[in-house]
Amino acid sequence: MRIGSGGESLRERTEGEASEVDGDERTEVRELVRQRMDCMTKGERKVARVLLARYPSAGLTTVAEVATMSGVSAPTVLRFASRIGFTGWPDVQRRLVAEINAQGSPVAQYRRKSGVGGEGVLERSLESFSHMLSTTFEQVPESEFSATVDLLSDPKRRIVVTGGRFSHYLAGYFADHLAMLRRGVTVLAHDENSWRSGILDMDDASVLVLFDYRRYSSDSARLAELAHGRGASVCLMTDHRLSPVSDVARTVLSSEVESASPFDSLTAATALTEALVGAVTERLGDAGKQRVVAFEELLGEG
Repeated sequence: MRIGSGGESLRERTEGEASEVDGDERTEVRELVRQRMDCMTKGERKVARVLLARYPSAGLTTVAEVATMSGVSAPTVLRFASRIGFTGWPDVQRRLVAEINAQGSPVAQYRRKSGVGGEGVLERSLESFSHMLSTTFEQVPESEFSATVDLLSDPKRRIVVTGGRFSHYLAGYFADHLAMLRRGVTVLAHDENSWRSGILDMDDASVLVLFDYRRYSSDSARLAELAHGRGASVCLMTDHRLSPVSDVARTVLSSEVESASPFDSLTAATALTEALVGAVTERLGDAGKQRVVAFEELLGEG
């Protein structure tokens, strides 16, 4: 599925522009930085240190944000990008996203987790799930969580929910619960017409809840940009590496996804999503309870 003009996927753009970068396209950005530190100015080295210290998430933020974190000017950040062989900051970001997607692929994780036998799977899985849950909930900023609950509980706002290849299941699960508690909840299906019509109906009273985990979708990024441009508030549910959608998101709630198997897990993301449902339930109080009662009565009549 493609949205807007151009239509090429993030993977296609990344591969198409990789030739503009000096060196092996498989070389990680941080390695390019290390190789060229000696040639950098003082200001460029400041940018390099910030990127290496917060890799790769710092590189997925805007030029202005990197400049602020580094204590340099925006032109210095752009010169840094050129110094390590890129034509601009978007090129750096595309390479970083390509790295993340490659690391998150089941094939890559098979290689990393090869040699693990079938014995002890339950114990390893329990340990992995426990780590994901504890780390996720420890790292969620209370302010971000509360701000998300505020948006979802506001009866004047319309809520639109969507997700990616696998996360759309979680998006639908979340929307079904939210629709039991309040009016104005819509799920965007995985087809271009649904996305286009959904965007057309968005304004500053809309909230887009977007689930986007690693192997991020370029379509999701485009949808978020368009929704943001129409005044909608974007609430992003993502993994700890942060989807590029974070650039336009009003709130970001991240979860750990690394599991004991070669496949990323949405266990912690599901738990965080259910925590949101619980918080919205409390915030809506009697109004939410009355809607749930009416919902159950309708089911009984069926």
